[in-house]
Amino acid sequence: MLNDRDHEYFMKEALKEARKALDKKEIPIGAIIVENNKIIARAHNQVETLNDATAHAEMIALTSAFAYRNSKYIPDCEIYITLEPCIMCSYATHLAHISKIIYGADDHKKGFLTINQNLLHPKTEVIKGIMKIECQKLLKDFFDNLRN
Repeated sequence: MLNDRDHEYFMKEALKEARKALDKKEIPIGAIIVENNKIIARAHNQVETLNDATAHAEMIALTSAFAYRNSKYIPDCEIYITLEPCIMCSYATHLAHISKIIYGADDHKKGFLTINQNLLHPKTEVIKGIMKIECQKLLKDFFDNLRN
């Protein structure tokens, strides 16, 4: 079982992905997928880059993990995301049978917990608030700069 230090290590990796999105002027959200303490997929938002409203970090990371595992199910994997997933992404984790969703910042407007908590696979565990302050700051700074 992973401890808080392990969760922080993997969330730092997701934050690296979020910074890649920031460099591309994308909303800075990053995601990684972990299997047996090994990162098997990493991604960041590419909505603007790909001109694709579904190119969220989670969706791209899931696609990469499916290809890596050569399977449409990844029940032994965890996903680390810098922001609480939206309903599209949370349901995609349901379809993938992912074991855990670990995220940093809450999304009080579009996050799945605000809209519908029943979108996840029944066996999926949720851990929230890992490196919450760092994840929130990256997003806040992005939107502050966008407004100025």
